Amino acid sequence: METRGIEQMFDFQRLPSDGLILLLLLLYSPIGLCLMLLRIFIGVHVFLVSCALPDSFIRRFIVRVMCSVLGLHVRQNSSRVRDKSVKLYICNHVTQFDHNIINLLTSCNTPLLEGPSGFVCWARGFLELGTVAGSRTELAQTLSGYCSAPGALPLLLFPEEDTTNGRAGLLKFSSWPFSVADSVQPVALTVKRPLTAVNVPESSWLTELLWTFFVPFTVYQVRWLLPVHRQEDEPLQEFANRVQELLATELGVVSTQITKADKAEHIKRKRHTVPHTTHTNLGARPRTIAQGFLGTSQGADDPRVVRMALQVKEVLPDIPVSVITRDLLKTNCVDATITNLLESTEQYHTESAESATSGPARPLISTTPSGAASTPTIKPAAKSFGKSLIDRQVSLQERKAALYEYARRRYIEKHGLEEES
Repeated sequence: METRGIEQMFDFQRLPSDGLILLLLLLYSPIGLCLMLLRIFIGVHVFLVSCALPDSFIRRFIVRVMCSVLGLHVRQNSSRVRDKSVKLYICNHVTQFDHNIINLLTSCNTPLLEGPSGFVCWARGFLELGTVAGSRTELAQTLSGYCSAPGALPLLLFPEEDTTNGRAGLLKFSSWPFSVADSVQPVALTVKRPLTAVNVPESSWLTELLWTFFVPFTVYQVRWLLPVHRQEDEPLQEFANRVQELLATELGVVSTQITKADKAEHIKRKRHTVPHTTHTNLGARPRTIAQGFLGTSQGADDPRVVRMALQVKEVLPDIPVSVITRDLLKTNCVDATITNLLESTEQYHTESAESATSGPARPLISTTPSGAASTPTIKPAAKSFGKSLIDRQVSLQERKAALYEYARRRYIEKHGLEEES
C-alpha cells in the first residue's frame, strides 16, 4: 500500500491550500452562510414533497428541479441509458448522497450497511433490511432474494464500501455485491464543486449536507455503462475486478488494490502521528519538514521544545543545546533528532567542563587510533530510520547503551580510575 496513492485518493482538508482560492472563500463566506440558512428551509420542503408524492417520473422531476435550488445539479449522458432488465447497479462512491442522486434519475434502492436504522435510515433514502446478520455472505443472500421477487426495484450498491475524492483511483471492489446478480450495470459518477473538497474522511453526513448547502453548487455527472454479465465459472473477485477496470477506464482513474480497511488504517496512523511528528511518510525521517510548518509559536523558547531538548541532551551530552534545538525545530521529534545528530558528519565541540582546561575540545564521536586500545568508540548509528515504532525504540535503546558506555569510559580515563571487571 503506497502512502502517496492514498494521499491522492482522499482530501484530508476541507479548505483549499491555494491562497487565492482561500481568499475567495473568505469573501464568499457571508453569502454562503445566507445560502445555507435559506437552503435548509427549502430542504425541509423538498423532503416533505418527496414523502408526499408517490414514486413516479413526475416526483423525480419535481424533486430534481427543487434540488437544483439547493445547489445539487445532476447531469447524465444521453448516449447510453439504463437497462431496465438489469436488477443491480454498481457505482463508484464519492459522497454520502450518491444514492439520492441516482434516485433522481431512476427508481432504485440502496441498503444501509452501517449506521443507525429507523427514521434516520428512512429519511436519508436507504432501504432498511431489518435484523440482518453482519456477515456479507448472508447479506448478499438476502439481497439476492430481494432481487428475485417480482416487481422489486433495482438495487444500487457501492462495492468500494467507502468514499474517495473520485479524481485519482478506485478502492478495491468487494466481491460480495457481485453475488447478488449475474448481470450488473456499472454507473460512473463524478462530482465537482468550487472552493472546497467534495468530502472529507470521518465527516458525518449532516456536516457534509451543511457544506453542500454552503457552497454555490455541486455538479453530479452520471454516466451509464453497458451491462456486464458474469461468465460461466468466473470467480466473483475476477468479476468484480473486471467491472472495476471498466469503471476506472470510464472515469480516467486508476484501479487500485487499496481497501476500505487500508483507508481506515491510514487515517488512524495520520491522526496518531501528525501531532507528534507532523509527517512520517511510513518511516521516512521527518528532517526535511520546513520549520514554518510548526507555526510561529513553536520556537527555541517554547516549553515543549525545551523539554524535548533536555531529553536529547541526556542521550547526547556533548551536543550543544543550540544544535539540538535547531534540529528539533525541523523534526519536532526526539527520536528523529537523535538519529539525525548521530548520523550527521558535522563535528560538534563538547560543552563539558574539561573543554575549558584541556585546550581544544574533542568532537562527540572520535575515531580510535590503531595503537590506542583504551580510547572508547561509539557503536555506529543505524543505516536507516526504522519503519515501525518498535524498530525505532530498539535502535534508540542500543544507541543509548553505547553512548552511556562511551561516557563511562571517558570518566574513568579522565580520573585515572581502574575499570572494574
